[in-house]
Amino acid sequence: MPTAVTPRPVPERTIQVRRPGISYADDATPHYFVADDILRSHVAAMLSAVFPEGEDFFVRSVRNYRDQITDPVLKEQVKGFVGQEALHGREHRAFNQRLHELGYPTRFTDKRVKIGLGIFSKIAPKRVQLAFTAGLEHYTATLAEALLRDDAARAEFETDEIRTLFSWHALEETEHKSVAFDVFQHVCGDQNVRVRTMYGIHVGFLAGMVLQVAVSLAFDPYARRHPVKTLRSLRNLRSHVFFQRNVQQRLRDYHRADFHPDDHDTVELLDQWRQELEALQAA
Repeated sequence: MPTAVTPRPVPERTIQVRRPGISYADDATPHYFVADDILRSHVAAMLSAVFPEGEDFFVRSVRNYRDQITDPVLKEQVKGFVGQEALHGREHRAFNQRLHELGYPTRFTDKRVKIGLGIFSKIAPKRVQLAFTAGLEHYTATLAEALLRDDAARAEFETDEIRTLFSWHALEETEHKSVAFDVFQHVCGDQNVRVRTMYGIHVGFLAGMVLQVAVSLAFDPYARRHPVKTLRSLRNLRSHVFFQRNVQQRLRDYHRADFHPDDHDTVELLDQWRQELEALQAA
């Protein structure tokens, strides 16, 4: 039998749709744009490459249930979620074009993601698609919070434009981190579906990213010609903020029966970064 969870009341929260206005027309983006490091740059490039189609899928999976959302607060938050995700896709498409010009296989990855999610949309029940979105939103929100809290990790981005892009995206992922989860709890709430889907994400997301980064490295002549530097970069990747123990623990928190994204308090962090982003855009 499905294990349902009584949804919590949805609190008011700010989900603001912002337009960062980032241009790469005159941007002197170096090929290795994260800490002048091979693996760090390829990982960031492939994350960016999967975002546009991924964000579009997230929007569709939530919209599948918009007629069943009766809570007026949650309805309003869904509007903010859709607006933010649509702009994330647009901004990363522009950045991915710049990465394509630098030699990264962003178009190849974008097409593969579109095909894969298209197949998933046809064969998976809509409640599983929504659970998939809620689980991946927990991933992106966890990584986003880690990035916003780590000055050194943000300093690794080699240009102001790229630093602003990822900081803006991280802020908004943190703002709407609970929306897809709350929609799932209100229209389905099946604990088994939610947790089992997340176990699949743990395996699939990691395997997919490893494959995409491997393909990206195969397109990189410098990485192929310098295998020792590439291996050294791979070893150093263990120190990245995304691989810290507390980040892995927060990802596993999702398996708890009583879990909610708001268990990880980010109120003060959001207040700080709304001001930080205004300062970055004004600079």
